[in-house]
Amino acid sequence: MGKLPRMSAVPLTISGVGKDFTASGRRHAVLADVDLDVAAGEVVALLGPSGCGKSTLLRLAGGLDTPSAGTVLVDGSPVRGFEPRCAVVFQEPRLLPWRTIERNVAYGLPRGTTGERARTEVAHWLSVVGLADFARHRPRQVSGGMAQRAALARALARRPGVLLLDEPFAALDALTRLRMQDLLAEVQREAGTTVLLVTHDVDEALHLADRVVLLGASAPGKPASVRLIQPVPGDRPRDRGDAELAALRVTLLAELGVQTPVSPVKKESLI
Repeated sequence: MGKLPRMSAVPLTISGVGKDFTASGRRHAVLADVDLDVAAGEVVALLGPSGCGKSTLLRLAGGLDTPSAGTVLVDGSPVRGFEPRCAVVFQEPRLLPWRTIERNVAYGLPRGTTGERARTEVAHWLSVVGLADFARHRPRQVSGGMAQRAALARALARRPGVLLLDEPFAALDALTRLRMQDLLAEVQREAGTTVLLVTHDVDEALHLADRVVLLGASAPGKPASVRLIQPVPGDRPRDRGDAELAALRVTLLAELGVQTPVSPVKKESLI
């Protein structure tokens, strides 16, 4: 990958945010009193059990939904409606099937980007994600991992101040998921954009994030809030086999209610 131009990373501030939904005439509180500051250029991973509001919080950050309480600021300005300084990558690629890969990526360009500049930008981001040879293919003609790379390129083409990732690799096979994690880590290091990542994968969070934020409810039926903010030691890129990360993995899994069995000590032969 060639040297990427640095993006204008901006901070994301979530203050006292709550979100309620109404169904069948009954109000259901999903989030309450969520406070989170994400520094410009930082990568923060959101972990938590299914249904705790991780994706809801991500949608609030991008202006795809409106909080019932509190405020969301991008670079100090309130988010009102879709936030143009943010770009989102979802679990599914959500490519337009009638467009080629390059035209799907072009769809993410900032408004007013046309002509040679648009072609150059699209070619650049296709090259970054390794899809230069597939520019003229339709989404149905590429694999799931390649389609997700195209979705990432489309988001990066916006040159976002904040990149919002909603379990972007969850539907991929294990090997492709690891490769996509490494690609994202390299792109983020080079381009410098702020990242908020929703994931169920503790290992993914520890590999990619500067901090891991654990969302959860204080009791069944209660809305979720921030339960734990865990800094991740070491500079990125990280060694997946690092012993300190392995210990932290056990701690985070325990916070999520998953106990990791301890391997029995092997007795040395006396012979």
